[in-house]
Amino acid sequence: MVEPASRALKPGADWVLPRPPRPRPQPVPRPQWRTLLQLRRNALASWGEPAYRERVIAGPFLGRLSLLLNEPAAIRRLLVDDAEAYGRTATTLRILHPMIGDGLFLAEGDAWRWQRRTVAPVFAPRQLGLLAAIAARRTASALDRLARERRSVVDLLGFFQNLALEIAGEALFSLSLEPHARRLREHVQRYGERLARPSPLDLLLPSGWTTPAELLRRRFARSWFALLREIVDERRERGIHEPPRDLFDALVLARDPETGRGFSPRELLDQIATFILAGHETTALALFWSAYLLALAPELQEAAAAEALARDLSVEAPSPASAPLLRAVVHEALRLYPPAFAIVREAKRPVEIAGQRLAPGDIVVVAPWVLHRHLGLWEEPDRFDPRRFLPGAPPIDRFAYLPFGAGPRVCIGAQFALVEAVTVLAVLLARHRLAFAGPRRVLPVAVVTTHPDRPVPFRLLPR
Repeated sequence: MVEPASRALKPGADWVLPRPPRPRPQPVPRPQWRTLLQLRRNALASWGEPAYRERVIAGPFLGRLSLLLNEPAAIRRLLVDDAEAYGRTATTLRILHPMIGDGLFLAEGDAWRWQRRTVAPVFAPRQLGLLAAIAARRTASALDRLARERRSVVDLLGFFQNLALEIAGEALFSLSLEPHARRLREHVQRYGERLARPSPLDLLLPSGWTTPAELLRRRFARSWFALLREIVDERRERGIHEPPRDLFDALVLARDPETGRGFSPRELLDQIATFILAGHETTALALFWSAYLLALAPELQEAAAAEALARDLSVEAPSPASAPLLRAVVHEALRLYPPAFAIVREAKRPVEIAGQRLAPGDIVVVAPWVLHRHLGLWEEPDRFDPRRFLPGAPPIDRFAYLPFGAGPRVCIGAQFALVEAVTVLAVLLARHRLAFAGPRRVLPVAVVTTHPDRPVPFRLLPR
């Protein structure tokens, strides 16, 4: 039995915490065909109340056994001990491949192991200080632009999306993506709104069968990768430097330590697509939800701002020691609103897990959205309480908190995302107080990532 993770919280932080915001869309009983439609509209509404109480839920889904796991030991077995027994589902590949190709996130088997070995040095801890400096500088510049424009109301999600794209552009390419930013964001937004939503045929048909939606996605992929190739060609004209001056140099120069092989032009493009998408969209969402939750908790926001003002976090990467509260806020936002809301695996061979025997093709789901709100793993799971992640708080089971996954396929850029989010939040809070400029009610919607159901207007009040 895992103890709920907020018992005996660290004293001395007696903030007035907000009442839990409406935590999740409420499901209603429906036949399975309506569940398929709900997965297209908002996957969060497909889990009923038992999902937040039970450790394992098993049932049929489209002729296969489907498991939802909330048991940390079983999750460890899925993601670590028996990881090779599972693979991506056909639906996952249909939806994500047009955006990120065969890069690190979707690769399997030997191809994944080779990519992971080759990419690992690119994300060495020594790069974190450089990323923090870029994030701090770009955030200050973006806030200066807002000040010059005298904008009293800001769509913070859009602001964070553009900012994260700027940071990704400099970290990846040592150049500004501003000339390409509009087209990049239009591609990402159009795909998310129209093509990333799974159709019933995406869910029903096995791998190898082409659905009508896939034809549209392939056309999108040609346009998307042509845009990325244009950016890469522009960057190549500036030459390759050794030692690397950015992540692009590092990727071009990267070699598998075992074979000496590097990335082909197409393989390089797939890695860049993966890092641009994962490196800006998910980070922007983590920042939005952090800001949203802090706006609901003014006293906690002031404490986080005091921490930001006490240190120059642009000099070195923020660490648990240098920014404990800011990091705790980001971690708690990732707990409540994980951008990657579900991890789905398909059994490749007969296997047993959580007392269930799986046949090839059966599905196992670990939903961080559900896991992070499970009543058996967290105390008051719907409440925003960063004290769960402060030094001295009770330890959290490694497999009860999975914003970046776990095991051999844990997100390779997890520390980069945390450093960027904490740095941006620090610079923002040091200069501005966050307040709502309109209705604060937000309903989270999940298709590929967990985003708000509408733009939320904020006021950035100068300190």
